[in-house]
Amino acid sequence: MRYADTIAAIATPPGRAGIGVVRISGPAVRSISAAVLGRSLQSRVATLCDFLEADCAILDRGIAIFYAAPQSYTGEDVLELQGHGGLAVLQLVLRRCLDLGARPAQPGEFTQRAFLNDKLDLAQAESVADLIDASSEAAARGAMRSLTGEFSGRVGQLNDALIELRSLVEATLDFPEEEIDFLERSGAMEKLARLREGVATLLAVAEQGRILRDGAKVVLIGQPNVGKSSLLNRLAEEEVAIVTEIPGTTRDPLRHELAIEGVPLHVVDTAGLRLATDAVEKIGIQRAWREIQHADLALLIMDATVGLTGADLQILAELPENLKRVLIFNKIDILERVPKATQAGNGTEIWLSAKTGQGFDLLRTALLRSIGWQSTQEGVFVARERHLQALREASDSLSQASEVGSLELIAEELRLAQQAFANITGKFSADDLLGEIFSRFCIGK
Repeated sequence: MRYADTIAAIATPPGRAGIGVVRISGPAVRSISAAVLGRSLQSRVATLCDFLEADCAILDRGIAIFYAAPQSYTGEDVLELQGHGGLAVLQLVLRRCLDLGARPAQPGEFTQRAFLNDKLDLAQAESVADLIDASSEAAARGAMRSLTGEFSGRVGQLNDALIELRSLVEATLDFPEEEIDFLERSGAMEKLARLREGVATLLAVAEQGRILRDGAKVVLIGQPNVGKSSLLNRLAEEEVAIVTEIPGTTRDPLRHELAIEGVPLHVVDTAGLRLATDAVEKIGIQRAWREIQHADLALLIMDATVGLTGADLQILAELPENLKRVLIFNKIDILERVPKATQAGNGTEIWLSAKTGQGFDLLRTALLRSIGWQSTQEGVFVARERHLQALREASDSLSQASEVGSLELIAEELRLAQQAFANITGKFSADDLLGEIFSRFCIGK
């Protein structure tokens, strides 16, 4: 695919920096390069150049690199102008490129062109944004594995096996007069069983990759003065929340991002849950319940010196039924008890001290286990909920294919499974899906 227009954008974040990059892609790159640089460039050779205004005044001086199509990120002619990182000078260079016929790039448009020009498949293109947004070292490594094609490669292997199986089924449909027992003679059911097992394995790894990418929202709840803010500070290893002896200190939800074993957690400290008379505190409690409704995991913190009270039981009864929860008994330092973790009817119980840090290794382990993280795994790639949904659809179709007795129905279920695989890599993705995906990218990428 080739585009008639040329796009340009600042490809580095706004602000002061040593280096800033303006990127241009499209058919007018060579003419823009000649006008801005006053010379032609050899492909893939970094060249020190003056960036020129229309009257040949120097806008900036830096490194220019020209990438001739199709050996470029987008598959088109691409020019990168690497100058000084001030916003004003970058805007001047960008405006010069726009005056010469380029138009401002839309968010993600460079990567979208790379996808449409077969430089990347859709899963790899999405991993570009995931790599930029990675909030931990493990997430960055997982995104890079997806970008280099590890996820797409495994989907491709399953797809190849599915195509082989479909060809056997379709051939039998085309020659019904040959009275052979297709399912036995061709080993089709064994191939189908191996395919189902492969999809299940990939889905399990992809679910870990989704956790690595998105993390989980963890909400801290409980009565006033049980140590929610102290627990947040201990997890964050810094004083992010105010801690006082006064009940109701926390009013608005306080958010903090942290990572455990590379898994990002979005932790929210909330107002103490009780029957309040103060109008402001009531609002804080209402907001706490709103946070609970959108959480992946709730940590109910209780005072170990008091134990599980009727008020705590009332909080548990009002939690959403499908919300995972961990019960935390804080202040064991007062009781001089040792930390421990046990499984109870309401979920995991952790006995710890936010003041001394005792038991926090148990808590971190319980947090990861509760959100579905198995362990620190080498080779986990970043995946999105969209990918998981497609794999589930493929798994469901293959399961249906193993249960129906008609070859026509088997053929249809196998076709649906292949369609699900294609949606991951973008072979047959709808335009509105592509627009939604790339609109979430940053401008310049």
